[in-house]
Amino acid sequence: MSPHAARKRRVRRSVAAGVPIAVLAAIAVTGTAMGTQSGGKEKAPRITSTATLGDIPLGTFSNSLLPDTVSDDRAVDLGGIGSDVYPAGRKGEFWTVTDRGPNGQIKVDGKKRRTFPVPGFDPAIVKIRVSGDTVKVIDALPLTTSSGKPVTGLPNQKGRDEAPYAYDAKTALPYDPNGLDTEGIVRAHDGSFWLVDEYGPSLVHVSARGKVLKRYVPEGLKLSGADYPVVEALPGVLLHRKGNRGFEGLAQLPGGDLVMALQSPLSLPDEDAGEASRATRLLRFSPKKQAVTAEYAYRFDAVDVVDPDEDDTSELKISSVVAVGRDQLLVEERTDKAARLQTVKLDRRADILGDQWDDAATKPSLEQLDDPAASGVPVLKKRLLVDLGGIDGVPDKIEGVARVNGHTLALINDNDFGMTDGAEAFDKEGRLVDSGVETTVTYVRLPKGI
Repeated sequence: MSPHAARKRRVRRSVAAGVPIAVLAAIAVTGTAMGTQSGGKEKAPRITSTATLGDIPLGTFSNSLLPDTVSDDRAVDLGGIGSDVYPAGRKGEFWTVTDRGPNGQIKVDGKKRRTFPVPGFDPAIVKIRVSGDTVKVIDALPLTTSSGKPVTGLPNQKGRDEAPYAYDAKTALPYDPNGLDTEGIVRAHDGSFWLVDEYGPSLVHVSARGKVLKRYVPEGLKLSGADYPVVEALPGVLLHRKGNRGFEGLAQLPGGDLVMALQSPLSLPDEDAGEASRATRLLRFSPKKQAVTAEYAYRFDAVDVVDPDEDDTSELKISSVVAVGRDQLLVEERTDKAARLQTVKLDRRADILGDQWDDAATKPSLEQLDDPAASGVPVLKKRLLVDLGGIDGVPDKIEGVARVNGHTLALINDNDFGMTDGAEAFDKEGRLVDSGVETTVTYVRLPKGI
């Protein structure tokens, strides 16, 4: 192959991630593209393409997987698949996972109630293909119990989880010990899947066809009545997770170990401490040992650094973690409006598993420390890779990040099934008033690499 031909081939590869034909033509004619400077050297991260999921009625989707699970979808379309995204092997194909389904909050007598407009919805693993400006569903696996029943997305335990209500917040719904609020996803080499869940919080092993094989929960959770094996194998301190803020990020390291990220600081010793804290935790899990083998303290940047328009520290979250090498991760720090990706190395010397910070009686708690590192806690070191909030066109509420190649990331947003909070989310006939927010996959090129 001639040097000229080799150079042309490299150019094609660098722009192959969904760039429209018209843009490719412009590149061929002018020798420049969006985000490039004179001389052809890219200076800043840029979006190369955006694809959108079309409208699929939620009832049609759910009943095609498990017949008669959804009797009334209240005009809700399939969405919420942006809880995470994981490469499926072929170019443009990804595994995604829904969260617990359409849900919102409505105030009744001054108190917020958690609503589930489609209580029969069963969380699902969804395989998508990004083609041009379109996201297509090419496969889907319903999550089922040992006996083949839907797991549902309903809360597990009265007194610990939010009480579930119907769409108008008037009728109470039953708790379901099988229910999962699924978030992160990875696929193991044997074809099975690992998911994380916010309720427990828990780590869930799922077969290649969607059956829950085992759910790992914190010691002392005492979850009874589930129609699948439940094992108390996670540190009991996780019982202090903030409401609706359990595990959200999940990564699979090259050797097979998993890394789970708590979305928010624990409520230790109380909710106020957790709301004000910038210290959260990552846990390393060995599928071979079926045990947590390490725990790490992770500190958010100040909220106004992550999002210049936000001043509430409790809005900080980790939504995605991505393995990018041996013991190396990308960690997404975000609010609903902005996100930044940090590179982190899991240092053995930073392991805090089983020490005083796992004891809920420790005073002050890890979460109460103004500067954990200054207090002797081995906090993970990090380095900013990219500020996604500084790239024009990146959607709000990015919850899933995947590495496409050495210079390209795929981002997926959570559109919350088109729902908003408040009674106005539904019309007088009980049909959804859609927010208009679509599920999108956005490719971002980083000139300096990942």
